[in-house]
Amino acid sequence: MTYDRLVCANCAAPVSEGRCPVCRANRERLQQESFFAGLNPMALIALLAVLVAAVALLAHQTA
Repeated sequence: MTYDRLVCANCAAPVSEGRCPVCRANRERLQQESFFAGLNPMALIALLAVLVAAVALLAHQTA
């Protein structure tokens, strides 16, 4: 999940803005959690499409 869409329950502001200590802590935790956590959904779809195309090309060349 990307943190740019999350709303803080403590201050009711977007977590990505980091207005309160709770926001900043959660933003830091989400950034360190994994590489894919910081990507937006469109970037993940594009990455998946490139991966599928590469596998299809490889399968076509070996056949």
